[in-house]
Amino acid sequence: MMIEHCDVAIVGAGPAGLAAAEAAASSGARTVLLDDNPAPGGQIWRDGPGVQLPAMARRLRARVQGHAQVRMCSGVRVVAAPAADELLLEDAGRAWRLRWGTLVLATGARELLLPFPGWTLPGVTGAGGLQALVKAGMPVAGERIVVAGSGPLLLAAAATARQAGAQVLRVAEQAGWPALARLALGLPRWPGKAWQALALRGAGYRAGSHAVAALGDGQLRAVRLQGPGGRTEEIDCERLACGFGLVPNTELGRLLGCATVERHGQPALAVDDWQATSRPRIHAAGECTGVGGSERALVQGAIAGHAAVGQARQAQTLRPALAHWDRFAARLHRDFALGEHLRHLATPETLLCRCEDVPLAALAGCADWTEAKLQTRCGMGACQGRVCGAAARVLFGWAPPAPRPPLVPVRVGTLAGLGGDAER
Repeated sequence: MMIEHCDVAIVGAGPAGLAAAEAAASSGARTVLLDDNPAPGGQIWRDGPGVQLPAMARRLRARVQGHAQVRMCSGVRVVAAPAADELLLEDAGRAWRLRWGTLVLATGARELLLPFPGWTLPGVTGAGGLQALVKAGMPVAGERIVVAGSGPLLLAAAATARQAGAQVLRVAEQAGWPALARLALGLPRWPGKAWQALALRGAGYRAGSHAVAALGDGQLRAVRLQGPGGRTEEIDCERLACGFGLVPNTELGRLLGCATVERHGQPALAVDDWQATSRPRIHAAGECTGVGGSERALVQGAIAGHAAVGQARQAQTLRPALAHWDRFAARLHRDFALGEHLRHLATPETLLCRCEDVPLAALAGCADWTEAKLQTRCGMGACQGRVCGAAARVLFGWAPPAPRPPLVPVRVGTLAGLGGDAER
């Protein structure tokens, strides 16, 4: 199996990864930027038919793609770490090993999905999932859509759907009006965010409201919402997009031995002032260190990129900007904190693990994640516990499942790269 070399390897081409690549390459370091999407930008800057990316995102992507010291590899998945300074990679055509001098993890985050009756019906997706599907070209013109859950992603998903011609009937935010008013009063400290909030506002926004059931027989036909005072209503719709925030993607970091820390209620990769993890020569930036938005990810990525190539002075100058966006992230997590009632939406018959069809009732006697896997196969399907594991942590307080190679489903031939040269 071929072994390639680079000075700096960056996993993830979202805002943090792009910023890290630009910063590292400015020193002349041979930099490789890896991402599993077909184009750079991550989830927040996902490209697709009819997508109009922000001008700043287009400029940053163009600078990184045009840099002589950066090699961008799209459609590439990290399978494992067969040696301390190597990654095993796979794309559509081949598998190879990449040996790095310094590694920057910018692996982003994924949606937190909590189970409720009907959440596995066709037509029900995550809020970010709906946004990604629409950006990829899925037609939604004329469809009636309800968006529910918590956080700014609901508004962004609703705006994307409206731009594609959908009828967004309701945006149901579980946080109450007092929390949202407290957040709004603080937004003048971040003027750009205040303008974004005004631009995304729209009819049908309700605070203190959440989905309690998706209704239908083999296909979504309506959603039942519960509002203040326990008042319920049913809204006929073709799609329900439901998301409860984001979960940092820490699997690769934990596989490499990087320590984690509890940040805003979720396990995230622990980093110091230079975005360095607990492992030598490994940095981390962006949502994998704690969810905080694209502006924070950009600053963290630049700090990690500079620090990875020894440019301490350039990294240090960015500390005040990071502190500014750290404060914004803390405010968001405080005001969009999930209510206790969301942990009790599922019935005993509601599936927790969609891959293996494991209902909540099957986990009643399990003490932790390991026991749940042994008794029910929960988390042993295609997602490898990424969806149900995050939900189980919220519902039961279970620690997330320990990552094992391969991190993703791969071709059999790729698995040969997991051993050493003598074993192969």
